[in-house]
Amino acid sequence: MRRERSVRLVVGAALAAATCFLASAIPSAETPLAIDSARVTIAGTSNIHAYTASTTAVRVTRAQLGIDGPDAWANVLKPGAIEAFEVAIPASTLTSPKEGLDKNMHKALKVQEYADITFGLVRLETSNTADGCARAIGLLRIAGVEKEVAFDITTKRIGSSLSVQGTLDLLMTDYGIKPPTAMLGMLKTDPRVTVTFETVLAIPLT
Repeated sequence: MRRERSVRLVVGAALAAATCFLASAIPSAETPLAIDSARVTIAGTSNIHAYTASTTAVRVTRAQLGIDGPDAWANVLKPGAIEAFEVAIPASTLTSPKEGLDKNMHKALKVQEYADITFGLVRLETSNTADGCARAIGLLRIAGVEKEVAFDITTKRIGSSLSVQGTLDLLMTDYGIKPPTAMLGMLKTDPRVTVTFETVLAIPLT
């Protein structure tokens, strides 16, 4: 009888410990974010002409906010408001109106090996900036190479949504990307490019 009671106590303690472990392993609930609209554009130059490539295929892969309610966007740039934010862009969806550029661009971006271009926000800096403006610092991964970047953003409320715009200058060679060529090498692109984006975010009603 005493041995049976001891076994029950051991089993009960083990179940309690397992429950606590599983509870601590479950991540905290994340606030969903939807993208109402988005456009990312890459602009560069070559020895023949300027070019652009753009996509609207932007998806939020992770978002965790420390704010909610109808005034969420009013407080979005305050410390602790954004706990995690990550987006991904399928590199193969970047297209250019210049004939023949897409194939070489996708090859340079290694889209078969690295399908997504990703950005994960590390922090926002808002000191000494105008209302609705901040400096974003995060990790940008292109063609499998990840580097920290910093750029200015501006935000604007549009009804229940939030428009976020920004511009970032990059060197393709910093990410191990060989600037694309075309026309049997007659067209050579400059490694310097400018990335501009505009994303309209919304918190879905539950």
